Amino acid sequence: MAAVARPGPGVEELVLLEKLLGLPKGSKYGVHGERKVPVLQTNNGPGLTGIMTIAAYLVKQAKKEQLLGSTAEEKAIVQQWLEYRVTQVDVSSSKEDTRIILKDLNIHLEDKVYLAGNIFTLADILMYYGLHHVMVELTVQEKENYLNVSRWFNHIQHYPGVRQHLSNVVFIKNRLYTNAH
Repeated sequence: MAAVARPGPGVEELVLLEKLLGLPKGSKYGVHGERKVPVLQTNNGPGLTGIMTIAAYLVKQAKKEQLLGSTAEEKAIVQQWLEYRVTQVDVSSSKEDTRIILKDLNIHLEDKVYLAGNIFTLADILMYYGLHHVMVELTVQEKENYLNVSRWFNHIQHYPGVRQHLSNVVFIKNRLYTNAH
């Protein structure tokens, strides 16, 4: 299983999100500090720092606030998963960290279509981008160990506009032992 070692969540994800949201190109991004935290230069001020702050800003700019959740509870759940992405996924560096993250997600997704339940949100988009490099490296057997994560990931990568130029992760379903005759 691949470790999740990266210099920090990237500007590339924000560019993908911008395109997905249908925003015009031309935002000026930079990075700050050793962890290469994304910074968005706005017209009026010092700029916005951090992937979650910038992502929420972009969603509001695109007038697609439903991606942040509709009810107070949905908004809190979306925020929770965005925080999990930054505090767990983005800083994990070992195979053991990755295994714990996939196990946590697998349990959470057991009875859910999306991270926030039955609605597609910014949490799904950014968790998909954050885990893409992990899922690409998993063996078929490892993907089967995290069946709920695999189901969710495959669903999100086929959501219109999400995957863009990222590689399609293949999930093989073994049909040799079905009861259909």
